[in-house]
Amino acid sequence: MAIQARTEFASALNQVCSERGVEPEVVIDSIKQAILAAYRKDYGEPEDIEVNLDANSGEVALTKDGKNVTPGGFGRIAAQTAKQVILQKIREAEKNAILAEYSSKIGTVVSGIVQRISGPIITVNLGKAEAIMPPPEQAHNEKYYVNQRAKFYVVGIKEGTRGEEIIVSRAANGLLEGLFKQEVPEIASNAVEVKTIAREAGSRSKIAVSSSQMGVDPVGSCVGQRGVRVQAVINELGDEKIDVIAYQEDPVEFIKAALSPAKELSVKIDEEEKTAEVTAPDEQLSLAIGKDGQNVRLAAKLTGYRIDIRGKSGSPKEVEAKEKAAQEEAKRVLGVIPEEDVKASGEDKKEKGTQETKPTDQSQVQVQKDNQSRIVPERAEVETVNEESEEKAEAKDGETLKTKSSRQEKKSAKSKKGKEPILTGEDSPESEEITTEPETKPDEPEKGDQDEK
Repeated sequence: MAIQARTEFASALNQVCSERGVEPEVVIDSIKQAILAAYRKDYGEPEDIEVNLDANSGEVALTKDGKNVTPGGFGRIAAQTAKQVILQKIREAEKNAILAEYSSKIGTVVSGIVQRISGPIITVNLGKAEAIMPPPEQAHNEKYYVNQRAKFYVVGIKEGTRGEEIIVSRAANGLLEGLFKQEVPEIASNAVEVKTIAREAGSRSKIAVSSSQMGVDPVGSCVGQRGVRVQAVINELGDEKIDVIAYQEDPVEFIKAALSPAKELSVKIDEEEKTAEVTAPDEQLSLAIGKDGQNVRLAAKLTGYRIDIRGKSGSPKEVEAKEKAAQEEAKRVLGVIPEEDVKASGEDKKEKGTQETKPTDQSQVQVQKDNQSRIVPERAEVETVNEESEEKAEAKDGETLKTKSSRQEKKSAKSKKGKEPILTGEDSPESEEITTEPETKPDEPEKGDQDEK
Protein backbone atom coordinates (compact mmCIF):
# COMPACT_ATOMS: atom_id res chain seq x y z
CA MET A 1 0.00 0.00 0.00
CA ALA A 2 1.49 3.32 -1.07
CA ILE A 3 1.92 6.18 1.40
CA GLN A 4 0.43 9.58 0.61
CA ALA A 5 3.27 11.72 -0.70
CA ARG A 6 2.80 14.81 1.43
CA THR A 7 6.47 15.11 2.33
CA GLU A 8 9.74 14.60 0.53
CA PHE A 9 10.41 11.39 2.48
CA ALA A 10 7.06 9.90 1.56
CA SER A 11 7.50 10.70 -2.16
CA ALA A 12 11.00 9.18 -2.18
CA LEU A 13 9.65 6.09 -0.42
CA ASN A 14 6.92 5.67 -3.01
CA GLN A 15 9.41 6.11 -5.85
CA VAL A 16 11.72 3.43 -4.50
CA CYS A 17 8.83 1.04 -4.06
CA SER A 18 7.57 1.57 -7.62
CA GLU A 19 11.02 1.21 -9.20
CA ARG A 20 12.04 -1.86 -7.24
CA GLY A 21 8.64 -3.50 -7.17
CA VAL A 22 8.55 -3.94 -3.38
CA GLU A 23 6.07 -2.97 -0.70
CA PRO A 24 6.58 0.22 1.43
CA GLU A 25 6.51 -1.88 4.62
CA VAL A 26 9.56 -3.80 3.39
CA VAL A 27 11.48 -0.55 2.75
CA ILE A 28 10.55 0.88 6.16
CA ASP A 29 11.64 -2.34 7.88
CA SER A 30 15.00 -2.21 6.06
CA ILE A 31 15.49 1.39 7.21
CA LYS A 32 14.85 0.38 10.83
CA GLN A 33 17.39 -2.43 10.63
CA ALA A 34 19.92 -0.02 9.10
CA ILE A 35 19.45 2.42 11.99
CA LEU A 36 20.05 -0.33 14.54
CA ALA A 37 23.21 -1.36 12.68
CA ALA A 38 24.48 2.23 12.79
CA TYR A 39 23.75 2.47 16.53
CA ARG A 40 25.58 -0.82 17.15
CA LYS A 41 28.65 0.48 15.33
CA ASP A 42 29.00 3.67 17.39
CA TYR A 43 27.35 2.92 20.76
CA GLY A 44 27.56 -0.83 21.23
CA GLU A 45 24.89 -3.48 21.29
CA PRO A 46 21.38 -2.00 21.38
CA GLU A 47 19.56 -3.93 24.12
CA ASP A 48 15.78 -3.55 24.24
CA ILE A 49 15.95 -0.50 21.98
CA GLU A 50 13.12 0.08 19.55
CA VAL A 51 13.21 2.24 16.44
CA ASN A 52 10.21 4.47 15.74
CA LEU A 53 10.06 5.75 12.15
CA ASP A 54 7.41 8.17 10.90
CA ALA A 55 6.46 7.07 7.39
CA ASN A 56 5.25 10.56 6.44
CA SER A 57 7.94 12.84 7.82
CA GLY A 58 10.83 10.34 8.06
CA GLU A 59 11.68 11.28 11.66
CA VAL A 60 13.54 8.63 13.66
CA ALA A 61 13.41 8.08 17.44
CA LEU A 62 15.12 5.40 19.56
CA THR A 63 13.21 4.37 22.69
CA LYS A 64 14.03 2.07 25.57
CA ASP A 65 11.36 1.23 28.14
CA GLY A 66 9.29 4.06 26.74
CA LYS A 67 12.07 6.65 27.10
CA ASN A 68 13.73 8.45 24.20
CA VAL A 69 17.41 7.46 24.07
CA THR A 70 18.26 8.96 20.69
CA PRO A 71 21.86 10.33 20.77
CA GLY A 72 22.41 13.90 19.67
CA GLY A 73 23.24 14.23 15.99
CA PHE A 74 22.55 10.56 15.45
CA GLY A 75 20.87 11.08 12.08
CA ARG A 76 23.89 12.63 10.40
CA ILE A 77 26.39 10.21 11.88
CA ALA A 78 24.42 7.10 10.95
CA ALA A 79 23.36 8.28 7.49
CA GLN A 80 26.25 6.71 5.55
CA THR A 81 26.08 3.38 7.38
CA ALA A 82 22.34 3.22 7.09
CA LYS A 83 22.49 3.94 3.35
CA GLN A 84 24.48 0.81 2.54
CA VAL A 85 22.30 -1.39 4.70
CA ILE A 86 19.13 0.05 3.19
CA LEU A 87 20.35 -0.60 -0.36
CA GLN A 88 21.32 -4.17 0.48
CA LYS A 89 17.99 -4.90 2.08
CA ILE A 90 16.12 -3.37 -0.83
CA ARG A 91 18.08 -5.53 -3.31
CA GLU A 92 17.27 -8.66 -1.37
CA ALA A 93 13.60 -7.71 -1.21
CA GLU A 94 13.59 -6.97 -4.93
CA LYS A 95 15.18 -10.33 -5.76
CA ASN A 96 12.68 -12.19 -3.60
CA ALA A 97 9.82 -10.40 -5.32
CA ILE A 98 11.20 -11.30 -8.76
CA LEU A 99 11.69 -14.94 -7.78
CA ALA A 100 8.15 -15.05 -6.48
CA GLU A 101 6.92 -13.61 -9.78
CA TYR A 102 8.84 -16.09 -11.96
CA SER A 103 7.93 -19.02 -9.73
CA SER A 104 4.42 -18.57 -11.10
CA LYS A 105 5.83 -18.61 -14.69
CA ILE A 106 7.46 -22.02 -14.42
CA GLY A 107 6.40 -24.11 -17.39
CA THR A 108 5.74 -21.13 -19.66
CA VAL A 109 7.57 -19.53 -22.59
CA VAL A 110 9.17 -16.11 -22.07
CA SER A 111 11.19 -13.80 -24.30
CA GLY A 112 14.75 -12.86 -23.47
CA ILE A 113 18.06 -11.53 -24.76
CA VAL A 114 21.41 -13.29 -24.49
CA GLN A 115 23.36 -10.98 -22.18
CA ARG A 116 26.71 -12.71 -21.85
CA ILE A 117 28.37 -16.04 -22.56
CA SER A 118 30.64 -17.34 -19.81
CA GLY A 119 32.16 -20.50 -21.18
CA PRO A 120 29.44 -23.11 -21.61
CA ILE A 121 26.92 -21.20 -19.47
CA ILE A 122 24.75 -18.53 -21.11
CA THR A 123 23.19 -15.70 -19.14
CA VAL A 124 19.81 -14.47 -20.40
CA ASN A 125 18.22 -11.14 -19.58
CA LEU A 126 14.48 -11.59 -19.02
CA GLY A 127 13.77 -7.94 -18.31
CA LYS A 128 13.45 -7.73 -14.54
CA ALA A 129 15.65 -10.70 -13.83
CA GLU A 130 18.55 -12.71 -15.16
CA ALA A 131 18.41 -16.41 -15.92
CA ILE A 132 21.03 -18.96 -16.83
CA MET A 133 20.93 -21.66 -19.52
CA PRO A 134 23.31 -24.54 -18.73
CA PRO A 135 24.71 -26.79 -21.52
CA PRO A 136 22.13 -29.61 -21.11
CA GLU A 137 19.36 -27.10 -21.82
CA GLN A 138 20.93 -25.81 -25.05
CA ALA A 139 20.14 -27.06 -28.56
CA HIS A 140 23.23 -28.76 -29.99
CA ASN A 141 23.06 -27.13 -33.44
CA GLU A 142 22.25 -23.58 -32.33
CA LYS A 143 24.93 -20.91 -32.08
CA TYR A 144 24.27 -18.19 -29.53
CA TYR A 145 25.68 -14.68 -29.56
CA VAL A 146 25.35 -11.57 -27.41
CA ASN A 147 22.18 -9.47 -27.90
CA GLN A 148 20.41 -12.38 -29.59
CA ARG A 149 16.65 -12.31 -29.07
CA ALA A 150 14.92 -15.64 -28.57
CA LYS A 151 12.17 -17.40 -26.66
CA PHE A 152 12.98 -19.62 -23.70
CA TYR A 153 11.15 -22.17 -21.61
CA VAL A 154 11.27 -21.56 -17.84
CA VAL A 155 12.35 -24.85 -16.29
CA GLY A 156 12.40 -23.77 -12.64
CA ILE A 157 14.28 -21.99 -9.87
CA LYS A 158 17.27 -23.74 -8.33
CA GLU A 159 19.83 -22.91 -5.69
CA GLY A 160 23.13 -21.94 -7.30
CA THR A 161 26.49 -20.42 -6.38
CA ARG A 162 24.93 -16.94 -6.18
CA GLY A 163 21.76 -17.97 -4.43
CA GLU A 164 18.58 -18.90 -6.19
CA GLU A 165 18.77 -18.78 -9.99
CA ILE A 166 16.16 -19.03 -12.75
CA ILE A 167 16.85 -21.89 -15.20
CA VAL A 168 15.67 -21.53 -18.80
CA SER A 169 15.90 -23.97 -21.69
CA ARG A 170 15.88 -24.16 -25.48
CA ALA A 171 15.90 -27.97 -25.62
CA ALA A 172 12.85 -28.82 -23.48
CA ASN A 173 9.70 -30.33 -24.96
CA GLY A 174 7.71 -27.62 -23.20
CA LEU A 175 9.20 -25.00 -25.52
CA LEU A 176 7.65 -26.72 -28.54
CA GLU A 177 4.29 -27.01 -26.82
CA GLY A 178 4.38 -23.39 -25.64
CA LEU A 179 5.20 -22.11 -29.13
CA PHE A 180 2.26 -24.04 -30.57
CA LYS A 181 0.01 -22.53 -27.90
CA GLN A 182 1.09 -19.06 -28.98
CA GLU A 183 0.59 -19.77 -32.69
CA VAL A 184 -2.52 -22.00 -32.62
CA PRO A 185 -5.64 -20.49 -30.96
CA GLU A 186 -7.33 -23.91 -30.90
CA ILE A 187 -4.66 -25.23 -28.52
CA ALA A 188 -4.92 -22.15 -26.31
CA SER A 189 -8.71 -22.62 -26.10
CA ASN A 190 -8.31 -26.38 -25.40
CA ALA A 191 -10.21 -27.33 -28.57
CA VAL A 192 -7.05 -29.16 -29.68
CA GLU A 193 -4.93 -31.02 -27.13
CA VAL A 194 -1.26 -31.90 -27.34
CA LYS A 195 -1.00 -35.53 -26.26
CA THR A 196 2.70 -36.40 -26.47
CA ILE A 197 5.90 -34.87 -27.78
CA ALA A 198 9.14 -36.56 -28.83
CA ARG A 199 11.97 -34.19 -29.60
CA GLU A 200 15.65 -34.15 -30.49
CA ALA A 201 16.39 -30.46 -30.05
CA GLY A 202 17.70 -28.72 -33.14
CA SER A 203 17.14 -31.69 -35.44
CA ARG A 204 13.62 -33.15 -35.54
CA SER A 205 10.46 -33.41 -33.45
CA LYS A 206 7.18 -35.31 -33.51
CA ILE A 207 4.03 -34.03 -31.85
CA ALA A 208 0.76 -35.96 -31.47
CA VAL A 209 -2.44 -33.89 -31.24
CA SER A 210 -6.11 -34.73 -30.85
CA SER A 211 -9.35 -32.75 -31.01
CA SER A 212 -12.02 -32.67 -28.30
CA GLN A 213 -14.45 -30.67 -30.44
CA MET A 214 -16.43 -31.99 -33.37
CA GLY A 215 -15.50 -30.57 -36.75
CA VAL A 216 -12.00 -29.43 -35.73
CA ASP A 217 -9.09 -31.02 -37.56
CA PRO A 218 -6.20 -31.19 -35.07
CA VAL A 219 -3.44 -31.61 -37.67
CA GLY A 220 -4.84 -28.93 -39.96
CA SER A 221 -5.20 -26.50 -37.05
CA CYS A 222 -1.55 -26.93 -36.10
CA VAL A 223 -0.24 -26.74 -39.65
CA GLY A 224 -2.36 -23.74 -40.67
CA GLN A 225 -3.18 -22.42 -44.10
CA ARG A 226 -0.25 -23.22 -46.40
CA GLY A 227 1.78 -24.23 -43.34
CA VAL A 228 1.93 -20.71 -41.87
CA ARG A 229 1.52 -21.72 -38.24
CA VAL A 230 3.94 -24.61 -38.16
CA GLN A 231 6.44 -22.59 -40.22
CA ALA A 232 6.47 -19.86 -37.56
CA VAL A 233 7.37 -22.49 -34.94
CA ILE A 234 10.07 -23.93 -37.20
CA ASN A 235 11.63 -20.50 -37.71
CA GLU A 236 11.74 -19.89 -33.95
CA LEU A 237 13.44 -23.24 -33.34
CA GLY A 238 16.13 -22.72 -35.98
CA ASP A 239 14.72 -24.74 -38.91
CA GLU A 240 13.97 -27.79 -36.80
CA LYS A 241 11.85 -30.35 -38.67
CA ILE A 242 8.44 -30.95 -37.07
CA ASP A 243 6.05 -33.83 -37.81
CA VAL A 244 2.45 -33.22 -36.66
CA ILE A 245 0.62 -36.54 -36.16
CA ALA A 246 -3.00 -37.28 -35.34
CA TYR A 247 -3.26 -39.18 -32.06
CA GLN A 248 -4.90 -42.62 -32.25
CA GLU A 249 -6.34 -44.66 -29.40
CA ASP A 250 -5.43 -47.89 -31.19
CA PRO A 251 -1.70 -48.45 -30.55
CA VAL A 252 -1.25 -50.24 -33.90
CA GLU A 253 -2.59 -47.29 -35.87
CA PHE A 254 -0.71 -44.85 -33.66
CA ILE A 255 2.60 -46.64 -34.33
CA LYS A 256 1.90 -46.61 -38.07
CA ALA A 257 1.21 -42.87 -37.94
CA ALA A 258 4.29 -42.25 -35.80
CA LEU A 259 6.52 -43.95 -38.39
CA SER A 260 5.38 -41.63 -41.17
CA PRO A 261 6.33 -40.84 -43.93
CA ALA A 262 6.72 -44.63 -44.37
CA LYS A 263 3.59 -46.38 -45.64
CA GLU A 264 2.19 -49.88 -46.06
CA LEU A 265 3.46 -51.07 -42.67
CA SER A 266 2.30 -54.14 -40.76
CA VAL A 267 2.53 -53.97 -36.95
CA LYS A 268 2.32 -56.65 -34.28
CA ILE A 269 2.36 -55.45 -30.67
CA ASP A 270 2.76 -56.98 -27.23
CA GLU A 271 0.92 -54.73 -24.78
CA GLU A 272 2.31 -56.44 -21.69
CA GLU A 273 5.98 -55.96 -22.63
CA LYS A 274 5.29 -52.75 -24.62
CA THR A 275 7.07 -54.03 -27.72
CA ALA A 276 6.10 -53.79 -31.38
CA GLU A 277 7.37 -55.66 -34.44
CA VAL A 278 7.03 -53.65 -37.64
CA THR A 279 7.46 -55.08 -41.14
CA ALA A 280 7.99 -52.58 -43.94
CA PRO A 281 8.38 -53.00 -47.71
CA ASP A 282 11.98 -52.96 -48.84
CA GLU A 283 11.54 -49.64 -50.67
CA GLN A 284 9.96 -48.06 -47.54
CA LEU A 285 12.44 -49.45 -45.02
CA SER A 286 14.89 -46.54 -45.22
CA LEU A 287 12.06 -44.01 -44.71
CA ALA A 288 10.76 -45.89 -41.68
CA ILE A 289 14.20 -46.06 -40.05
CA GLY A 290 15.29 -42.52 -40.91
CA LYS A 291 18.74 -41.02 -40.89
CA ASP A 292 20.85 -42.79 -38.24
CA GLY A 293 17.62 -44.40 -36.96
CA GLN A 294 16.15 -41.03 -35.96
CA ASN A 295 12.63 -41.64 -37.27
CA VAL A 296 12.10 -44.95 -35.50
CA ARG A 297 13.76 -43.60 -32.35
CA LEU A 298 11.37 -40.64 -32.16
CA ALA A 299 8.42 -42.93 -32.90
CA ALA A 300 9.41 -45.14 -29.97
CA LYS A 301 9.56 -42.12 -27.65
CA LEU A 302 6.22 -40.85 -28.93
CA THR A 303 4.31 -44.11 -28.59
CA GLY A 304 6.08 -45.55 -25.55
CA TYR A 305 6.69 -48.88 -27.33
CA ARG A 306 9.99 -50.56 -28.09
CA ILE A 307 9.91 -50.88 -31.90
CA ASP A 308 11.80 -53.57 -33.87
CA ILE A 309 11.60 -52.89 -37.59
CA ARG A 310 12.64 -55.11 -40.49
CA GLY A 311 12.00 -55.41 -44.21
CA LYS A 312 10.06 -58.11 -46.02
CA SER A 313 13.32 -59.53 -47.39
CA GLY A 314 15.07 -59.62 -44.03
CA SER A 315 16.89 -57.33 -41.63
CA PRO A 316 17.85 -53.77 -42.66
CA LYS A 317 21.47 -54.81 -43.31
CA GLU A 318 20.42 -57.70 -45.53
CA VAL A 319 18.05 -55.48 -47.51
CA GLU A 320 20.78 -52.86 -47.95
CA ALA A 321 23.25 -55.51 -49.17
CA LYS A 322 20.72 -56.85 -51.68
CA GLU A 323 19.99 -53.37 -52.99
CA LYS A 324 23.70 -52.66 -53.52
CA ALA A 325 24.19 -56.00 -55.27
CA ALA A 326 21.22 -55.33 -57.56
CA GLN A 327 22.58 -51.89 -58.44
CA GLU A 328 26.02 -53.29 -59.29
CA GLU A 329 24.46 -56.06 -61.40
CA ALA A 330 22.33 -53.55 -63.32
CA LYS A 331 25.37 -51.35 -64.01
CA ARG A 332 27.37 -54.35 -65.21
CA VAL A 333 24.59 -55.54 -67.53
CA LEU A 334 24.23 -52.06 -69.04
CA GLY A 335 27.99 -51.87 -69.59
CA VAL A 336 28.61 -49.02 -67.16
CA ILE A 337 31.16 -51.06 -65.20
CA PRO A 338 33.67 -53.23 -67.17
CA GLU A 339 33.66 -56.95 -66.45
CA GLU A 340 37.32 -56.86 -65.43
CA ASP A 341 36.55 -54.37 -62.62
CA VAL A 342 33.65 -56.52 -61.49
CA LYS A 343 35.87 -59.62 -61.43
CA ALA A 344 38.61 -57.76 -59.55
CA SER A 345 36.13 -56.47 -56.97
CA GLY A 346 34.71 -59.98 -56.63
CA GLU A 347 38.18 -61.42 -55.96
CA ASP A 348 38.84 -58.71 -53.34
CA LYS A 349 35.57 -59.52 -51.63
CA LYS A 350 36.44 -63.22 -51.59
CA GLU A 351 39.81 -62.49 -50.01
CA LYS A 352 38.15 -60.43 -47.28
CA GLY A 353 35.76 -63.25 -46.50
CA THR A 354 32.63 -61.62 -47.89
CA GLN A 355 30.19 -63.61 -49.94
CA GLU A 356 29.49 -62.28 -53.38
CA THR A 357 25.86 -62.32 -54.47
CA LYS A 358 25.41 -63.91 -57.92
CA PRO A 359 22.27 -64.00 -60.04
CA THR A 360 20.64 -67.40 -59.75
CA ASP A 361 17.74 -66.73 -62.05
CA GLN A 362 18.23 -68.25 -65.51
CA SER A 363 16.40 -65.34 -67.14
CA GLN A 364 18.97 -62.88 -65.76
CA VAL A 365 21.83 -65.02 -67.13
CA GLN A 366 20.19 -65.19 -70.56
CA VAL A 367 19.67 -61.41 -70.63
CA GLN A 368 23.31 -60.93 -69.70
CA LYS A 369 24.49 -63.20 -72.57
CA ASP A 370 22.22 -61.46 -75.07
CA ASN A 371 23.55 -58.05 -74.08
CA GLN A 372 27.15 -59.25 -74.40
CA SER A 373 26.43 -60.73 -77.87
CA ARG A 374 24.94 -57.38 -78.93
CA ILE A 375 27.90 -55.41 -77.65
CA VAL A 376 30.56 -57.57 -79.47
CA PRO A 377 29.34 -57.02 -83.11
CA GLU A 378 28.90 -53.35 -82.40
CA ARG A 379 32.54 -53.13 -81.35
CA ALA A 380 33.62 -55.08 -84.55
CA GLU A 381 31.64 -52.68 -86.76
CA VAL A 382 33.28 -49.71 -85.10
CA GLU A 383 36.75 -51.24 -85.67
CA THR A 384 36.08 -51.88 -89.45
CA VAL A 385 34.83 -48.33 -89.93
CA ASN A 386 37.95 -47.00 -88.26
CA GLU A 387 40.24 -49.13 -90.50
CA GLU A 388 38.47 -47.95 -93.72
CA SER A 389 38.79 -44.32 -92.69
CA GLU A 390 42.50 -44.82 -91.97
CA GLU A 391 43.08 -46.41 -95.45
CA LYS A 392 41.29 -43.53 -97.19
CA ALA A 393 43.39 -41.02 -95.30
CA GLU A 394 46.62 -42.85 -96.28
CA ALA A 395 45.53 -42.93 -99.97
CA LYS A 396 44.89 -39.21 -99.94
CA ASP A 397 48.28 -38.58 -98.34
CA GLY A 398 49.99 -40.69 -101.08
CA GLU A 399 48.32 -38.76 -103.90
CA THR A 400 49.38 -35.43 -102.42
CA LEU A 401 52.99 -36.70 -102.09
CA LYS A 402 53.03 -37.80 -105.79
CA THR A 403 51.78 -34.42 -107.01
CA LYS A 404 54.37 -32.62 -104.90
CA SER A 405 57.23 -34.85 -106.17
CA SER A 406 56.22 -34.35 -109.87
CA ARG A 407 56.21 -30.61 -109.41
CA GLN A 408 59.67 -30.70 -107.83
CA GLU A 409 61.03 -32.79 -110.78
CA LYS A 410 59.76 -30.28 -113.33
CA LYS A 411 61.34 -27.38 -111.46
CA SER A 412 64.71 -29.16 -111.14
CA ALA A 413 64.73 -30.04 -114.89
CA LYS A 414 64.13 -26.43 -115.92
CA SER A 415 66.87 -25.18 -113.62
CA LYS A 416 69.41 -27.64 -115.10
CA LYS A 417 68.60 -26.65 -118.66
CA GLY A 418 69.13 -23.00 -117.87
CA LYS A 419 72.45 -23.45 -116.11
CA GLU A 420 74.05 -26.10 -118.44
CA PRO A 421 76.98 -24.52 -120.61
CA ILE A 422 77.13 -24.85 -124.48
CA LEU A 423 80.49 -26.25 -125.64
CA THR A 424 81.92 -25.97 -129.19
CA GLY A 425 85.03 -27.34 -130.86
CA GLU A 426 86.75 -23.96 -131.00
CA ASP A 427 86.37 -23.21 -127.34
CA SER A 428 87.33 -26.67 -126.10
CA PRO A 429 89.84 -28.92 -127.89
CA GLU A 430 88.77 -31.81 -125.79
CA SER A 431 85.15 -31.63 -126.88
CA GLU A 432 85.12 -35.16 -128.13
CA GLU A 433 85.64 -36.50 -124.64
CA ILE A 434 83.04 -34.24 -122.96
CA THR A 435 79.41 -35.36 -123.00
CA THR A 436 76.31 -33.52 -121.75
CA GLU A 437 74.51 -36.57 -120.43
CA PRO A 438 73.46 -36.30 -116.82
CA GLU A 439 75.30 -38.38 -114.36
CA THR A 440 73.30 -41.23 -112.92
CA LYS A 441 74.18 -43.37 -110.03
CA PRO A 442 73.73 -47.05 -110.72
CA ASP A 443 72.67 -47.91 -107.21
CA GLU A 444 70.20 -44.96 -106.87
CA PRO A 445 66.58 -45.97 -107.55
CA GLU A 446 64.51 -43.92 -109.91
CA LYS A 447 62.22 -41.21 -108.66
CA GLY A 448 59.19 -43.00 -109.97
CA ASP A 449 60.01 -45.99 -107.79
CA GLN A 450 60.41 -43.71 -104.76
CA ASP A 451 57.02 -42.19 -105.41
CA GLU A 452 55.45 -45.61 -105.71
CA LYS A 453 57.05 -46.58 -102.42
